[in-house]
Amino acid sequence: MRAAELAAPPAPAVVEPATPPESRLVMPVQSFRSWNGSERRKPAAPRDWTTPWLKRLFVFGGGMALTAYGAWEMYHVVSVSRTTLLQYALLVLFTINFSWIALAFTSALLGFFGLLTGAGKAGRAESLQHRTVVVMPIYNESTARTFAALAAIRESVEATGLGEHFDYFIVSDTTNPDVWIAEERAFLALRERLGPDSRVYYRHRPKNHHRKAGNIADFVTRWGGHYEHMVVLDADSLMTGTCIVRLAAAMEADPDSGIIQSLPLIINRNTFFARLQQFAARVYGPVIATGLAMWSGRDGNYWGHNAIIRTRAFAEHCGLPDLKGKPPFGGHVLSHDFVEAALMRRAGWSVYMLPDLTGSYEESPPSLIDISVRDRRWAQGNLQHSRIIGAKGFVWSTRQHFATGIMGYVASPFWLMQLVVGILIVLQVNYARPEYFTQEFTLFPVWPRFDPERALNLFALTMAILLAPKFFGILLTLFHTRLRRACGGGIRLILSALLEILFSAFFAPIMMLIQSGSVFQILLGRDTGWNPQRRDDGSIPFKDIVRRHRMHTALGLLAGISAFMIATSLFAWMSPTIVGLVLAIPLSWASGQLALGLWLKRHKLLVTPEEGDPPAIATRANALQAEFAKAGYDDACGLTALHAEPQLRAAHEAMLPEGLNRRRGEIEPDRAVAQAKLVDAETVEEASIWLKPKERMVVLHDRALIGLLASLPPEKAEA
Repeated sequence: MRAAELAAPPAPAVVEPATPPESRLVMPVQSFRSWNGSERRKPAAPRDWTTPWLKRLFVFGGGMALTAYGAWEMYHVVSVSRTTLLQYALLVLFTINFSWIALAFTSALLGFFGLLTGAGKAGRAESLQHRTVVVMPIYNESTARTFAALAAIRESVEATGLGEHFDYFIVSDTTNPDVWIAEERAFLALRERLGPDSRVYYRHRPKNHHRKAGNIADFVTRWGGHYEHMVVLDADSLMTGTCIVRLAAAMEADPDSGIIQSLPLIINRNTFFARLQQFAARVYGPVIATGLAMWSGRDGNYWGHNAIIRTRAFAEHCGLPDLKGKPPFGGHVLSHDFVEAALMRRAGWSVYMLPDLTGSYEESPPSLIDISVRDRRWAQGNLQHSRIIGAKGFVWSTRQHFATGIMGYVASPFWLMQLVVGILIVLQVNYARPEYFTQEFTLFPVWPRFDPERALNLFALTMAILLAPKFFGILLTLFHTRLRRACGGGIRLILSALLEILFSAFFAPIMMLIQSGSVFQILLGRDTGWNPQRRDDGSIPFKDIVRRHRMHTALGLLAGISAFMIATSLFAWMSPTIVGLVLAIPLSWASGQLALGLWLKRHKLLVTPEEGDPPAIATRANALQAEFAKAGYDDACGLTALHAEPQLRAAHEAMLPEGLNRRRGEIEPDRAVAQAKLVDAETVEEASIWLKPKERMVVLHDRALIGLLASLPPEKAEA
């Protein structure tokens, strides 16, 4: 595909519809307060519907046993003498935090044995019976990236020989007027390049009601009736044709499946922080995902993308209600994917993951600040689940998925409180006046005391459990000859793992404070926005880095000085946390550095198999992105492009929904201002300068104003 072929959509005699005829599905709003168990469908293949009770007993029973042992040891650590209130608080906080890592350990251990024995191999597909749609929701994204990805996915599916079973639908919630027009230009050019059998469609929503969940729901209710299944992507998703076909075949072969989730691997990352994440996801991720899939069974979870969904079942059971009250805990459901999986499972459809299914990819934020922005939104969505976890009819595994998501963010303030309580106890030991006269007879004064040997053993156990999932992933990679070589060889693999563990330890206290701040903000009622995610460049102005991390640095210095003044042992114990916080600014700066990431790549550190032997679809998507970028759609002014290209203007007007134009007699302030500016403007360039983004969106939604824009000359006539 040549860039020249994308430069300008041709002028067709008749504008081809951007979407197929609607085939509507009803999507009733579900209730979290009432549910009749008789409404749950009966399994079509009950013999295939097995619950992995032994695996769950291993994971949760083992996690509880480890937690009980850790709590017992901590009790003996703090109960050498009379136990104080602070020591009891430390015991409670330790038990909560220890239970979290103990459960992660037993689940990863199950996944480790599962991968050793080759559990859960996905089948292959040679034929399909039903139609599937690949849906890509986008929101103010680079058109070169998203349309190149979709084109590469379509090519890959066509190469399987089963392409006639698939359509492709881009559903846009874009709010930037220039990006909107860029999307339309890219869509028209791509469709023209692919020919009359492109089966590629595009729809833009006038208002991004309920965000991504509303975007998908709008598609399902309007066109879902055409398709038995839908593969939902994210804007940074890539899936091979083989992966998509195998997902569709798996769903056709299992009449009880409602959602089948793949395991996306992170690719195409080059900044330092993103490469750390990419390496960790590739080496440790399969162990964690396999363990989760094994104990979840058919009561699994959904991550919102790179999964296949039974369309009618989704429409019937996944209409999300608004929660009472205002955000952050009220309003629309923010993290909709967990809830949709819960509703599907409640209705009697299975939800499960195929972690060994290859060919599913995504990308990750390029820097620490970028991931913290995304994390803030995820924190609000997961804490909002505290209002949903008790919904009627949910199976207990579903509630466990909710609890895991909530604890993933609440753990940070718990860890912070444990550190604070530990400091206070050491302070009490060093500076509190001993109590000579207690209610019980004693010959010696009473100080708060600890069992140092037991405390050291418990610390070693905690660190071993915390790091074990990473160790399992490293072992499996070392055992696998091809993977070991693809990761740079055994020595480089171990060096990469040590590098990841070291810097994860440095980044951890920074993320602890960021997540704790997010949780406290949410509890105080502060809502998050919905900003498009940065995908590529990790560089952030240094002054912004200083502004974001100056309090973290100050807290690190304060904690370090205080700990050293209280006791050198406390300073040594807290040194990883202190170092991470004191170096927060340079660490955050380094996280987004492309040069550092590429230096590591050249020296084959933090290397993944997908870098040494890039997936064909990623290579093709990158090549197409470079070609698409040459068309210049992402850098162009939307109004100017619409004015200059009559065929684009005609296509744009044809894509506008009917009924958007105002009623006679109704005066909307933004429209009135936009119209006045268009009337006053002498050229389209002047109009482009004067119109604000919101006014531009009004113009682009109004056929009459578009006509007024088209009547303007491109430049002033010479006197």
